[in-house]
Amino acid sequence: MSGVPKDDPESYEDGIAGFSGLRSSALSNKLNGVLSVSYTDSEISDALRLLDHRNAINTPHLRRNLRLDLQKDVIESNASIVKDFGQVAEQLKRIGSSIASLEQCCASMRHHVAAARQDNAPVLDEATALLDQRQGLEKKRQLLAAFQKHFVLPEEDIMRLSTSTEAIDDSFFALLTRIKQIHSDCRVLLGGENQRLGLELMEQSSRNLNSAYQKLYSCIQSEFQTLDLENPRINASIRRSLYTLAERPALFESCLNTFSETREQNLTDSFYAALTGSSISQQHHLMTKPIEYHAHDALRYIGDMLAWVHSATVSERESLETLFISEVGETIQSVRAGQYSEPCSASDDNSFNGEKALNTLVNRNVVGVARALRQRVEQAVQGQDDSVAVYKIANLISFYRVTLAKLLGVGSSVMEALSSLEGSARRQFETLQSDQTANMQAELTQAPSDSSVPALLDDSLLQLTALMKSYESSLTPVGSREEDFAPILSQTLKPVLDACQTIARNLDAPSHGIFLLNCYLAARKTLQPFVHFTQLSLSHIEEQIQLSTSDLVEYQHHFFLHVSGLHPLLADLAPLSDSATDLRAIRTLPKFQPAALTEAKQTLDDFLPSASIDALENLKELSDSNVAVTISSDAADRFCEDFEFVERRLVAVDETLATDENDSDEGQETKAQEQEEGRVLLKGVYPRTTGEIRVLLS
Repeated sequence: MSGVPKDDPESYEDGIAGFSGLRSSALSNKLNGVLSVSYTDSEISDALRLLDHRNAINTPHLRRNLRLDLQKDVIESNASIVKDFGQVAEQLKRIGSSIASLEQCCASMRHHVAAARQDNAPVLDEATALLDQRQGLEKKRQLLAAFQKHFVLPEEDIMRLSTSTEAIDDSFFALLTRIKQIHSDCRVLLGGENQRLGLELMEQSSRNLNSAYQKLYSCIQSEFQTLDLENPRINASIRRSLYTLAERPALFESCLNTFSETREQNLTDSFYAALTGSSISQQHHLMTKPIEYHAHDALRYIGDMLAWVHSATVSERESLETLFISEVGETIQSVRAGQYSEPCSASDDNSFNGEKALNTLVNRNVVGVARALRQRVEQAVQGQDDSVAVYKIANLISFYRVTLAKLLGVGSSVMEALSSLEGSARRQFETLQSDQTANMQAELTQAPSDSSVPALLDDSLLQLTALMKSYESSLTPVGSREEDFAPILSQTLKPVLDACQTIARNLDAPSHGIFLLNCYLAARKTLQPFVHFTQLSLSHIEEQIQLSTSDLVEYQHHFFLHVSGLHPLLADLAPLSDSATDLRAIRTLPKFQPAALTEAKQTLDDFLPSASIDALENLKELSDSNVAVTISSDAADRFCEDFEFVERRLVAVDETLATDENDSDEGQETKAQEQEEGRVLLKGVYPRTTGEIRVLLS
C-alpha cells in the first residue's frame, strides 16, 4: 500500500478493492478445497469419526482450541505407553535371571547323566545282545512250527490216506489236497543250497500220494461193479473220486476200461431185453411189448430198434457227462494236470479234448449194441422185396445217422454200422428198382386206346411220390438235395417216360402228341410239390411238354386251314410277293376266280359256327382241359394270322385294279374291257374280315 499515493482518492479505492479481492479469493480457494474433498476419503472419514467419538459441540471456543486439545491427547497417550513399556522391561529382567538359573541346573544334570551312562554302558550292551539272541530264537521257533505245520502230516492222517478201512470222504480229499500241495512246495526247497530236506520230503509225499491214489483206484473199481447210471442220484463221492483219479492217467484209463466193459455188457443185455422181452441177466423187466413183436413190419421194426439205440446213446452220454464232466471242467483240468505231472504217459499232443474223450467212452460202451443192431437190420433189409419200403428204411437209417453224428462224431462204431446199413439198404433198393423197371418196360408195349396215362406209369408215379415224401423228411442239406435225389429219378421216372416215348412213335397224330402230353403232365403234377429237389427233372419235362404242345398246335392249325378251305388260297398266295405284277397275276389264278372264291366263302361260313367245338373235340382225350383250350386258342391265333394275310392280299388286288382304272392311257381301254366283261372285286366275293374270324373262334 505504500506504493499508492494518499492524495489520489481513486488510486486508494483501487487498492482497497484489490486487497478485498485477494482476501475473498483466498477464502474462496479454501472453501473450494474443503468442498472438493469427498466424504469417502479415508482420512476425512477417520477425522470425522474421531470428532464424533469426542462428543464435541461445535462452538467457537472448540474450533479455536481443537488443535491444542488433540496434541494434548497425543502427548498423554505417549506417556501412558512409555510407562507400560517400563513395566515390561522390569519383567524381562526377572525372566532373564530365571533362565540363567535354569541353564546352570541343566548343565549339572547333563554332567550327572553322562557319568551314569558311562557306568551302565557294559550292562546295556549285554542286555541288547541277549534281546537280539532271544528274537533270533523266536524266529527259528516260529519257522520250525510253520514248517512242521505245512510240510509234515500227522501219523493218523497218513494212515487215513492209505488204509482201505477208512472211508473216502471230505476229510480224505482235504488231506489229499494238502499232500499234493506239500509235494508241489517241495520244489521250492530244492532250489536252496541244502537240498537234502527237500528230497526227503518229496520222496515221502510221493509215497503218500501213490498210496492215496491206489486207495481211490480200488474204491472206484469196486463202485463200478455195482454202479447204476440210470439212477439219477449217483454218489457224489464217486464223481469226486474220478475227478481226482484223472490226475493219474494210467489209473484213470484202467478204471475207464473196466467201466466200459461193464457198461457194454449192460447195454447189450438191455438191447436184447428190449428186442425179445427177456434179459440174459434177468435184471430188465419190460412194461411194453418187445420190439420183435413188430418184426413183420420191417420199417417199424427197424425204426423201433434205431429209436432205442438213439435213446440209449443219449441217456448214456448224459449219464457220463454227469459222472465224468463237471460244470467247471474238473475232469479236463485233472487229466491235463496228470499229463503234465506224468509226461511219459501223455501223448505227443499233450492236450486233452474232453468232448472227444467223452465220445470215445460212449462209443466203447455201445459197441455191442451196434454189433447186434447191424445184424438185425441187415436181416430185415435182405428180406424185403418192396423198393419203396427199402428206400424208406434207407432214409430212416440216414436220419438217425445224421442225428447220432452230432452226439458221437463220425468215427464211432454206431456211425460205422449205420453208414454200412444205409449203403446196404440203398444197394438193395437199386437192385429191386432195376428189376421192377425191367419188368415194367417189358409190360409197357402199347398205349391205351384213349391215349390216357398207362396204368404202369400211374403206379410208377405213385411209387415216386412215396419216395419223394420219404426223402423230403430226410436231413440231407438243402444245397445238395437235388443232386442227391437225381439218381432216384433216373432209376424210377426216366425209364418209364422213355418207354412212353417209344410207344408214342407208333401212334398217329394227334394221338401221338396227346399221349405224350398226358404222360408228361402227369409226371409234372407229381414232381411239382417237391420242386426244391426236382428242379432239373421238371425243367426237362417242361421242355417235352412244350414240344408236345407245339406238335398239337401245329395239328390244330392244319385242321383249321383244311376244314375252313383257307389252305388252297394260302398255298397259291404264299409264293407271290406284294408287287403290282404278282397282285395282277392273282386274279388269273383258278382259286381266285369268282366261282371258286364263292365256294371257298361258303366252306368258311360252314366251318366257323362249330370251329371251336370241332377243334376241342380233336383234343378231348387230353387229361387237362385247360391245356386243350390253350392249344386250340394258339392254333386259332395262327389261323387268324393266315386269314389276315389272305385278306390283305385280296384288298391289295382290288386296290391295284382301282389304280389301273385311273391310269390315263391304259385305263380307258381297261375300263371299257371291264365294262364289257363286268368288273368283279375279290373282297366283295370273299367278304369275311379278320375281326369277325377272331370273334367267332374266341
